[in-house]
Amino acid sequence: MTTLPVRRAVVIVASTRAAAGRADDLTGPVIREWFEKRLYDVAPPVVVADGEPVGRALAEALASSPDVIVTTGGTGVSPTDATPEQTAPLLDRQLPGVADELRRRGVSATPLAVLSRGVAGVAGRTFVVNLPGSRGGVRDGLVVLDGLVDHVIDQLAGGSHD
Repeated sequence: MTTLPVRRAVVIVASTRAAAGRADDLTGPVIREWFEKRLYDVAPPVVVADGEPVGRALAEALASSPDVIVTTGGTGVSPTDATPEQTAPLLDRQLPGVADELRRRGVSATPLAVLSRGVAGVAGRTFVVNLPGSRGGVRDGLVVLDGLVDHVIDQLAGGSHD
């Protein structure tokens, strides 16, 4: 009997209010549950303030070499939304088609999805994706990821295109 390797995921929530205890994190648990249903090893979401704390949390997560990191929040146009700027310098290669599809899928639910500036890409052998901070944006984003996350991870591990 062949056993598949356990895949590891990290969820990072960019929310200044949730990090300060002034609001509940409503998206991190949704992403964590999604990974758990796929039998990923995933710890409780890391909740940090918007801006530089996101970059520090990403760098710390990348140091543990997970298979995938999904962030939520900080992708909009507010002055404190800086998740894409904190993510992009850590990526070896961007995957603009993934980010574009996340926005395209979101537009079917709300025209505001075009305001998301999230990025996606590869850092070492880790797939990194920024999702919006809304529950609807996360649900739409997970639909997109459902069809490709395992394939991307397989490719990063040297798998074939089958």
